[in-house]
Amino acid sequence: MDAVTRPHFYHHSNPGREDEKQRCHFCQIRSFTTHVQFPVTIVNTEDDAALDPDFRFVDNSIIGKGVEPTKKEFLTGCECVDSDDCQYGTCNCLQDVEDDSSDDGSVDGTYGEKPRKRVYAYHSHGTKAGHLRSRILASRNPIYECHESCACGPDCPNRVVERGRKIPLQVFRTRNRGWGVRSTVDIKKGQFVDKYMGEIIIAHEANRRRAKSHIAQRKDVYLFALDKFSDPESYDERLRGPPLEVDGEFMSGPTRFVNHSCQPNMRIFARVGDHADKHLHDLALFAIRDIPRGEELTFDYVDGIDDSENDALDPGKQKDMTRCLCGSEDCRGYLW
Repeated sequence: MDAVTRPHFYHHSNPGREDEKQRCHFCQIRSFTTHVQFPVTIVNTEDDAALDPDFRFVDNSIIGKGVEPTKKEFLTGCECVDSDDCQYGTCNCLQDVEDDSSDDGSVDGTYGEKPRKRVYAYHSHGTKAGHLRSRILASRNPIYECHESCACGPDCPNRVVERGRKIPLQVFRTRNRGWGVRSTVDIKKGQFVDKYMGEIIIAHEANRRRAKSHIAQRKDVYLFALDKFSDPESYDERLRGPPLEVDGEFMSGPTRFVNHSCQPNMRIFARVGDHADKHLHDLALFAIRDIPRGEELTFDYVDGIDDSENDALDPGKQKDMTRCLCGSEDCRGYLW
């Protein structure tokens, strides 16, 4: 690590090193808009390993060749005057969400009042403001948020993922699983951690990269399909065909280094801003329990779906499977 950090701290403030600075991971994360308040750090106290020099930190996904974002004339937002209209009115952003009462019989934690119908995925008041409600957290339901095309304004409580990461993260070297990620502050249950980002590519390109990879299943560690809304009968032709995929192997944010666990402390949710961009929905990571600072952050790479139960018992097939190293009490033994 010293060979990597020394040029950054001693030379990258000098002119004439632009190419070197562009490849420097520390310079890349310092360019993040949230760096001062919520920094990303990289540490290694285990060995002399450094991050792959071909990897690039980005704070937004990159649109790849052949991917077509929705044209501006088709983008729409809600016309709510304020956040109360979003929560209790007919917010267009929440058109696909059913009205529901509070999880605990309270109105944002205030007991003794009659529950009101709400559609926000988040608590909007009190100490839980901005945290996912328990019912959503225990589900696989998508999250619908207001966004930059909306009239409700940036302070709307329904703009949690849109406002970006609010937690400092640290990429660190683990003892037996390569790199991992932890936070330097406590994280509360339901709190948004960060998005999984990368290059958004078409299905054909994703399959080409899998075939090119020396071990195809290793490539699948970094590829995540944006298939939450895939439907062969959808009116949107972009949702009828093969879904786009996010490749975070060579460009991504710090969550690219989050390891798998069969008993994870985070889960990925599909987050939708503009409904016209469902094929480009975000992959948002939320804490599913309280996480003390310093604990490694993890999520389930296959989200609890174990389709290898029979294969794992077959010694002839185990050689082609990826062994799980999470060490949890309920470890399934193999990823896939």
